[in-house]
Amino acid sequence: MKYLENIQEVASLQPDYLGFIFYEKSKRYFDAAIPKLPKSIRKVGVFVNAQIDELLHKIQHYNLQAIQLHGDESVAYLQELKQQLAAKKLSLEIIKVFSVLETFDFDQLTAYEPLVDYFLFDTKGNERGGNGVQFDWSVLNQYNSLKPFFLSGGIGPADTMAIKNIIKTQLPIYAVDVNSKFELAAGLKNTKQLKAFKEQL
Repeated sequence: MKYLENIQEVASLQPDYLGFIFYEKSKRYFDAAIPKLPKSIRKVGVFVNAQIDELLHKIQHYNLQAIQLHGDESVAYLQELKQQLAAKKLSLEIIKVFSVLETFDFDQLTAYEPLVDYFLFDTKGNERGGNGVQFDWSVLNQYNSLKPFFLSGGIGPADTMAIKNIIKTQLPIYAVDVNSKFELAAGLKNTKQLKAFKEQL
């Protein structure tokens, strides 16, 4: 999310999460004040290889309920972050993003499992998310963890049936993450499409 009026319009649809990108190289970079949202909506800060001090500052400044780590954050980085959050008595959800290709090695996730609340699987592309390209979801059949995950990557208005079908599998899908395929411009969401998509699901 980027534009204040649009944030309020989308919030009226009662999503579980709203994301705000704090990565300056993103065309969806957010640096404004977040308007008051219903308590049921969790504010997610999206970061890419951010310094932990900067990340902690944004968490406190924006009162974030979740963070999405969209860079190359290591296990050691997550361990340090968890220690810093505990020291500051900050409790929030941690979502670690992995970009997926057909050859993705799911075994690399094992070391992250104790350190995150959710994984998010996105399509590997030229940008850190928001590429509007869908990966082959059949790759997820190789997922061998019980850790719940967000399904992401180029999901659009026409994908409701495919989402229903993959949700019927035994995969621990926790949430569906939508972005660029529902945009009128970068960071500006089409609320009519989002409303119809939610109703169809």
